[in-house]
Amino acid sequence: MTLKIDIDDSAPPYEQVRARISEQARSGALPVGYRLPTVRGLAGSLGLAANTVAKAYRALEADGVIETRGRNGTFVAAAGSAADRELASAAQAFAERANRLGLGEDVALAAVRDALRAAYGK
Repeated sequence: MTLKIDIDDSAPPYEQVRARISEQARSGALPVGYRLPTVRGLAGSLGLAANTVAKAYRALEADGVIETRGRNGTFVAAAGSAADRELASAAQAFAERANRLGLGEDVALAAVRDALRAAYGK
């Protein structure tokens, strides 16, 4: 991962970190599942305060670009086309399973609607 902070840039350092990681994740330069440096590690390598990098990581997580897995670290999340492919694969597997079980389309769709309501709290 290559990040550089431009001290002459009008954007604050946390926003530069956020934007650069986001760009690299969306372009595929940082692939889904890539483990990002720790907040302290990245802050040290960039010469920034840990709170600056932590603020960028929080914003990236809120945007769905990265995900924190507790003590296991912070990783690039499935986003954009990667997330679409993962969702399509899961939907295909569900449809095939429902068919093998002999369930009709109406029953399968009702099960999906119920699961979505539960997942989204509706």
